[in-house]
Amino acid sequence: MSVLAIRSLSKAFGGVRAVNDVSFEIGEGEFLAMIGPNGAGKSTCFNMINGQLKPDSGQILFEGKDIAGLAPRVIWRLGVGRTFQVAATFNSMTVIENVQMALISHAGETYELWRAAAELHRNRALELLSQVGMHEAADRPSRELAYGDIKRIELAIALANQPRLLLMDEPTAGMAPRERNELIALVKRLVIERRISVLFTEHSMDVVFAFADRVIVLARGRLIADGDPAGIRDNAQVREVYFGTGKTFAGATS
Repeated sequence: MSVLAIRSLSKAFGGVRAVNDVSFEIGEGEFLAMIGPNGAGKSTCFNMINGQLKPDSGQILFEGKDIAGLAPRVIWRLGVGRTFQVAATFNSMTVIENVQMALISHAGETYELWRAAAELHRNRALELLSQVGMHEAADRPSRELAYGDIKRIELAIALANQPRLLLMDEPTAGMAPRERNELIALVKRLVIERRISVLFTEHSMDVVFAFADRVIVLARGRLIADGDPAGIRDNAQVREVYFGTGKTFAGATS
């Protein structure tokens, strides 16, 4: 059974069909890239899967359960994690406290006021920070970190609910080439180790073609291609949508 199955998903804003009858699936442990030019419908599709938008029609089946229209917090508790294009942490907290807050929320301990939050889930938070290479920064204030490190903290937070599906919206946005390749390599390793399924959007084609198991392409709200990276690279319709006739993905980063 697919971890995620999208069935005829549609969403319109006024007379504009942002997502138009889109269907695709993600298998267990699959690293699936969703690409497309600006305005293709990627963010709208993501926001419907995550519960921030309610679809006009269609199904979003997570492990066989239709989650379309559920609140984001409910979807998160079911086992769907998410990172965002612009990463952010609580600057007033240390690195480990940011991860602890996610663990506290997942455990439903938000209102256990008789226990100090700093005592809760510290070992588990340290374990997550180790997995993303940020163990040594655990007690540093988040505001002191470089942006690439903030992205790693966000990943640790996204893993706090032990997700079976991870949604990553532009995970390497704002990062230098070396940083973005290191981050995606880290995510890919965690995917393999944990059998997490990942759906990610990305403008850096070098990242997509180097790491994705499969690529789907949206254009004007419709799914126009679905295949392995090599097949997508050579797809004439995809090249036309991105760059116009005669151009290819070679060297493209945005």
